[in-house]
Amino acid sequence: MAGERRTPNGWHRAVPLRKYTTIRIGGPAAYLTKVRTVEELVRAVEQAYRQGIPYRVIGRGSNLVVSDAGFDGLVVVNQTDGISVDPTADGAVVRAASGTALPKLARVTAGLGLTGLEWAVQVPGTVGGAVVNNAGAFGGATADVLELVEVFHPKHGRTTWRAEELGLAYRDSRFRRGQADGWVILAATFRLVRSDPADAAARLRAAVEHRRRTQPFEPSAGSTFKNPGPEAPAGWLLDRAGLKGAGVGGVMFSPLHANFIINRGDGTAADVLALVDLGRREVRARFGIDLELEIEFFGAGFEARREVKLWAG
Repeated sequence: MAGERRTPNGWHRAVPLRKYTTIRIGGPAAYLTKVRTVEELVRAVEQAYRQGIPYRVIGRGSNLVVSDAGFDGLVVVNQTDGISVDPTADGAVVRAASGTALPKLARVTAGLGLTGLEWAVQVPGTVGGAVVNNAGAFGGATADVLELVEVFHPKHGRTTWRAEELGLAYRDSRFRRGQADGWVILAATFRLVRSDPADAAARLRAAVEHRRRTQPFEPSAGSTFKNPGPEAPAGWLLDRAGLKGAGVGGVMFSPLHANFIINRGDGTAADVLALVDLGRREVRARFGIDLELEIEFFGAGFEARREVKLWAG
């Protein structure tokens, strides 16, 4: 773990990260702090930077598998929250703090008769994570409605990037590709259009029901692999390769949806990695398709993996 350094107020030492990920896996962070305002988020990152401590901002810990050895740096749990709505002629411009929960944002905007984010009602992440991953579901995606992001770097200060500067693609962005090292997302602005509130509410209910029928409720990191294409989604490929319900150690491909790896209670990051490799091998052998990760492996021992990215949701 990190050497002897002055620990600012509000930083805790050797905190198990399994408590802060949706799959409930992960070794200790050398330091961890929780922030509830943008100012606290900026200050935490500045303090780490000044002391030469690697830092990582996470939201609700979805899409993330933390190394069993943890992380030799500062983990900042982003609990910033806040939504503002500025009406326009055909809808509204909505600004949300990066730690705002996506389900909350979806419900608030749909309740105002605004459409474009209903898909997010069952995504267990935050606004910041949605930007990083260009999160999406049920035919919608962050890129469809994102306008601006406010970002911060302890060396370069605050600035604003337009959505078209983020290189957004399917479950991808410049953040995931390592083209924004050290930058932290503070807030995002979305442009939504007006809809009948009853129609928006119906879309929320449909998303909730679809999730209940098709996705597991056991601890998981979310979709494991990106879908190679609409004709051959990752879950279908894994199922046809005979892997639905297959397991390694304390984790398994969900019997409900094979593209979700669930923690049966005592799973480890090493188990997840082994199961991911098994899935890739079997799908490649049967279909000649190389599956690309949607989840991220983060922490000690995972630095060299091609799929490693910067921030989690």
